[in-house]
This record gives sequence, C-alpha cells and structure tokens, in this order.
Amino acid sequence: MKEKICIVTGANSGIGKATALGLAQLGAHIIILCRDKSRGEEAQSEIINESGNESIDLMLADLSSQQSIRQFVLEYQKKYNKLHILINNAGVNLSKRYKTVDGVERVFAINTLAPFLLSNLLLKILKNSKPARIINVASSVQSKSINFDQLQSKKYFRSWKAYSRSKAALVLITYEFARRLNGTGITVNCLHPGFTKTNITRNYKGIIKFFTKIIFRFAQSPEKGAETSVYLASSPEVEGISGKFFINKKEAKSKDITHDTYVAKKLWDVCANLTNLNSNIT
Repeated sequence: MKEKICIVTGANSGIGKATALGLAQLGAHIIILCRDKSRGEEAQSEIINESGNESIDLMLADLSSQQSIRQFVLEYQKKYNKLHILINNAGVNLSKRYKTVDGVERVFAINTLAPFLLSNLLLKILKNSKPARIINVASSVQSKSINFDQLQSKKYFRSWKAYSRSKAALVLITYEFARRLNGTGITVNCLHPGFTKTNITRNYKGIIKFFTKIIFRFAQSPEKGAETSVYLASSPEVEGISGKFFINKKEAKSKDITHDTYVAKKLWDVCANLTNLNSNIT
C-alpha cells in the first residue's frame, strides 16, 4: 500500500479508526476525515504512534452538511492530485428524527447521501488515479423494500427501520455506482463489518441505552470489524471485482431489493436531486 492515498471517513473512533490504523500499518498515506478537530487530532496521534507511519493527515468535514462535504473536496483537491482508495465508513443510528442543515433526515443524509455525494465529487481524481477503489461500509441489516415516500421517515420514525432502510439504500447505490463505472478502472464494493463494539448508538437514552450497552458487551472488537474494509482496500484478490457485497472478506448475498435495477436508478435520481447533482454525472 505504499504510495497509495486513502480517505477513511469517520476515522476518529471505532471501525473507521481501526481501518485507518490497519491501512497505515501497510504503509498507505491516510487521510482521516472527521467532524471534530480535537477527537481527530487524538486519533491521528494514536494511529501515527501505533503504526510508525507519519503519513497520516487529518481533514475535517461534517458529513451531515452538503456544503461541508463540498468544501472538503475543494480543500482536498488543493492538497492532493491523487486518490486511490475512498472508504465511506461513517454512519449513524439515531433514536429520534433529526433534520440536517439541508433539511434532510439525518440518518439517511449521513448513511446514504453523504457517500453518494462524496464519491461523485471525488470521481475525477479517482479516475486520474486508477486503478482506484470505493468501499462503502453498509450492513447486513437491510430493509426488504424501499418505500420512497418514507425514505426520510416523514410519516413516522423508527430508529432501526430508518437505519436498515439507509443501509439497503447504500447497497443499492453501491451497485448502481459499479454499473455506471464499469470499465473506468474504479471498482465499488460494500460490506457488512459484523456486530462490532462501536459508539453508533451513543444517541440512545434510558432503557434502550441500557440494553444496548449489555448487548454490545458481546460484540467483536473494532479491529475485527475493520478487517473486511482493510481487505477490500488492499488485497490484490479483489482487484477488478466490483458491485459486490462482502462479509468476513468473502462475497455474500445482500437483500433481494438491493439487486433491483429499477429501484436503484430511481434512488440514484432521488439522491442526485437532493444533492443538486446531475444524475448523469458519472
């Protein structure tokens, strides 16, 4: 991975931090993309110390804000002219419905729209760096259908339904990216990291928070959860493989709805409209 430049979103803790560390240990140049500067600097220092790799750059962006994502891309393009690996790792699971500054429901905005927008905005530099890879950290928790009227949980909000819908949407977007980027030298895959001990449910309160703490005692470590992300970013075994879903470093089957090309194209158009992108941008 030497001379390879990688962006890892949400890399100040959990799976993202473990992924950045794993790739740093392989010699890659890592950009950890975080929202909070102080937490980001702490993670940056720990990754450098543990890996012995000083090529760890911290950059900031709030993935719930489309303007912040666009500003990050502009700043990145000023500093770098290459990008070999983009790992869209950041994700949330919220107990209540919140809107972002763009007026979009927050779970859908961060889990689906942010990877869609960031990947599209970085396509040119990825193409100039080919072969390049986009890796989306999804989940095996995927809704069996996509109700476009309920995409942003406008009628009612149920935390795990919003989460599972956003992850199914991310898998759909992954496969659509792969189809559109076929033959460009950019591969796009997604994965389920496994039941991992992270702070994704930190927003929960009361009895639900109590039970999630108990459940997470049985979860695997972030390092274990990061293994498939590191594999997809670095292994020559997956060179040229695109549009696949992985669990434990092996191809797996995602929900049937995620293979529906009509739904994928419709979702792509919805995401393009919500992010003010040309739907034919690729």
